[in-house]
This record gives sequence, C-alpha cells and structure tokens, in this order.
Amino acid sequence: MEEPIGVFDSGVGGLTVAREIMRQLPGENMIYFGDTARVPYGSKSEETIIKYSKQIVRFLLSKGVKAIVVACNTASALALDVLQQENDIPIIGVLEPGAIAAAETTVTKNIGVIATVATIKSGMYNYYLRKIDPQITVVSKACPLFVPLVEEGLTEDRVTDDIIQRYLHELKDYEIDSLILGCTHYPLLRNAIGRYMGEEVKLVNPAYETAKSLKRLLQDKNMMNTQPEKGKYTYFVSDGVEDFISFADRVLPCDVKMTSIVNIESY
Repeated sequence: MEEPIGVFDSGVGGLTVAREIMRQLPGENMIYFGDTARVPYGSKSEETIIKYSKQIVRFLLSKGVKAIVVACNTASALALDVLQQENDIPIIGVLEPGAIAAAETTVTKNIGVIATVATIKSGMYNYYLRKIDPQITVVSKACPLFVPLVEEGLTEDRVTDDIIQRYLHELKDYEIDSLILGCTHYPLLRNAIGRYMGEEVKLVNPAYETAKSLKRLLQDKNMMNTQPEKGKYTYFVSDGVEDFISFADRVLPCDVKMTSIVNIESY
C-alpha cells in the first residue's frame, strides 16, 4: 500500500518519532503535521487536547493516510482512545510501546517516567505498566523545562545539566533501573540524562519502540509499501515554518526543503 503514514505532534518533538520511522521503515511515505501554533499541549486540558487531535486526524485523513501515529505523549495519554473509537484506520500512540519496552528491561521492577505535566497527571504510563505487571513500582516526574531547552538547542549545556539534576535527583532514591523518556523532545537530551542517571539505568525511547510497533502493525495487516523506492516525506505545520525547518534539519536524517502552513482550525 503506497498511501502515506500520518504522524502528528503538538509541535516539533514528534520529529524524533518521524526519524525512527524513516530509519526502520525507509520505504514508507509519510505526512507529518506539527501543531506549532498551539504548542505546548502539556499544560492544556483534556477536552482541548481531544479537540485539537480530532482536527488533526481529520486533516490527515483528507490526505489519504493509511495509518496514524500520535507522536505526542500528551495526546496519546488523553486522546488516543477517542481517536481509535471514532476512526476506521489503525491509530497508535507512543505510550504503550514505551511501557512494554520498560517492563521488559527492568530487573528491580522500579521504573521511572519523566514527561509533561499533562502526561504525568493522566497516569497512563502507570496504567500500562501496572497492566503488564502489577508488581511494578512507577516513579513519575514532570519536567516541563526540558521542552524549551531542547527547542533552544541547549541539549549540551551547563544550564540543561543543572535542570536535569534539579528534576531527577529524587529519582535516584528509588533505585530505578529503567527510565521512560515520556515526551518526544526528551530523547534529544538522552546523553545528558544518561550521564546524570548513570549506566545502571536504561533509558527507554518510546519513539524507537513506536516505530517498531508500527512496523509490526503494517506487516500484520499486509499494509507495507512494497514499492522499491525510498519513501517521500511531506511536512505541514500550523505556524512558524522557518523555526520548524531549522529544528527539523537538526533532528532528521534528511533535509526538509519545504513545509506548508495549514489552517487546522478549519478541520
């Protein structure tokens, strides 16, 4: 099936998911939408996030996508169930694949989750992890300053190291051995977080796990693109084209030559 995969996020963070899809499914076409006019989602209400997510799904469906990846932890936590119930095509989020990977790697059964305020408040990572293994202890921490640090390009900076220490020092008291990077921006801080947490803590990147999950889904449903050509990628945003392209060029393995603005409120 040559139809594209739709990927959406509240802004640019979901490009880490897009990057993993490009690497693991190089033959698939993809349409990415970043809701850059209404970012961040992490501080908004559940009702608002569901409304925004429905609009974006309607837009992606208008482009003929065959499956959708909700490449945003907050939208996955608060809107995924509604989106799956209301649409016929496969729609997956980033939470469950990350939770499964963390549950498979932990030995102590003490798992840390860092994410936005809305994702932590939703309790969805706790839900998925305890569903897999009721004996797992989940230690959660909201880290709202990580997103602006990443978007400012401060992934390797003393200021970032200080903020990481401030947010994560309490996690060290719980002997966690697996830490879920529960926001799509956070994998871009992987090196700095890893240095602070130490080698004994495995960092779980839901973006990587989601791409693996998507590949299995497409194979199981016989929906893979069998054409030999490399996939084509199209990008849309709701605002801030230049900033989006600048960030995308730092994250993606390919150049973003063009990005179009969409009036997402009209969907």
